[in-house]
Amino acid sequence: MPIGGFVVNCLPQDKDSVLKKLSSVPGASVYGEDDRGYLILVLETETSEAMEQLVDEIAAFDEVLAVNLAYLHGEDEVEQILKGRLKPPLPGPKRRF
Repeated sequence: MPIGGFVVNCLPQDKDSVLKKLSSVPGASVYGEDDRGYLILVLETETSEAMEQLVDEIAAFDEVLAVNLAYLHGEDEVEQILKGRLKPPLPGPKRRF
């Protein structure tokens, strides 16, 4: 389950409207806000694709100026790697033929 931390920016006069809209977004929690229109948002979704879709929906709110990623944790992927079910590609030199 991916967990992402975001900074959402809006105009100060639009903050209450954005907070109300975010309260209806599934998997969204607001953990902080300030008087300048910055909101600290955490999203928890089933897949990274679902998170990307939610971010796009939030960014499309009329009052939202920007949605910026601050932190991303892919819980399920780490679990799969530790159990040997997933082998991440390791960076290395590219071969030229």
